[in-house]
Amino acid sequence: MNQSEFAALHGVSRKTVTKWKERGWLVFAGDEVDVDASNALLKKYRRDGADSVTQAPKGNTQGNKPAPVRKRVTPADAEVTIREGETAATAAERVLVATGAEMDFDEARRVKENYLALQAQLEYDRDAGLVVAVADVAKAVGDEYAKVRTRLLAIPAEHAPRLQRLKTVIEVQDALHEIIVEALEELTRDGDSPA
Repeated sequence: MNQSEFAALHGVSRKTVTKWKERGWLVFAGDEVDVDASNALLKKYRRDGADSVTQAPKGNTQGNKPAPVRKRVTPADAEVTIREGETAATAAERVLVATGAEMDFDEARRVKENYLALQAQLEYDRDAGLVVAVADVAKAVGDEYAKVRTRLLAIPAEHAPRLQRLKTVIEVQDALHEIIVEALEELTRDGDSPA
């Protein structure tokens, strides 16, 4: 076996085998590498030892190592089955129509240009303050609701002593109405102040 085949047998580069040769870790029988004797020296001198490999029959340079697993180019879920009586071109067209991509080049270019124009318009509107992000609006509304909740929950503690002194239901109702209107006006004034 030559040095290239020996490198393939061990799964290393030819440069590595050349280094082994320079270190005296390879045994030669003429121009060929003696696999068994070289493996014994590798096992003796290499830090990690040597994998147990055997000389492969001619034409097979893998030895007793498993053949490498070939990776698929197309994922299994993206495979296209060519139906009976269908050519590859018609199968591709069928897939394109099913996924909504039946446009020709000019139509696709027009759609792309429209998309880019709408995107530029949206960016301009956002920069001009004509549109805002939904997340920003949701956060602002949430903050306002938190203020309202806090203010309304504070009412009983603030006004219970005053309400206790009232004698009729009408007096309690009028006092509560006045307190709620006052709280809502206070919250409205807070919203008008510059942030």
